[in-house]
Amino acid sequence: QVQLVESGGGSVQAGGSLSLSCAASGYTYSTKWMGWFRQAPGKGREEVAIINTDGTSTYYVDSVKGRFTISRDNAKNTVYLEMNGVKPEDTAMYYCAAEGRPANQGRPYLYKSAVGVIFGYWGQGTQVTVSS
Repeated sequence: QVQLVESGGGSVQAGGSLSLSCAASGYTYSTKWMGWFRQAPGKGREEVAIINTDGTSTYYVDSVKGRFTISRDNAKNTVYLEMNGVKPEDTAMYYCAAEGRPANQGRPYLYKSAVGVIFGYWGQGTQVTVSS
């Protein structure tokens, strides 16, 4: 069973930095795209950054380009999001996600990324709050 556990969220002042981590288990980690998504109160879930299986390709939403960096360590089954120069509008619940469609979860939440990869496995989320 795929499990994703995020850590590293918290409160930070605008202009500061925060690092998120997501530990994956229950599957062959290196075979799936990984991503970070966020959801602010009253808004839909938004793709923040995604990374391919070997870490050679990354994609970012325009609003975080140049400020956030996604990376992965396949030896540690972990994906990271380095957040620099954070802004109040970055405040949201941040979710780690893995590529794939769960087979035995009723109607799982699926997100089709901008590059066409379907993400269907989700962590519980970690809150990031940026104060001005």
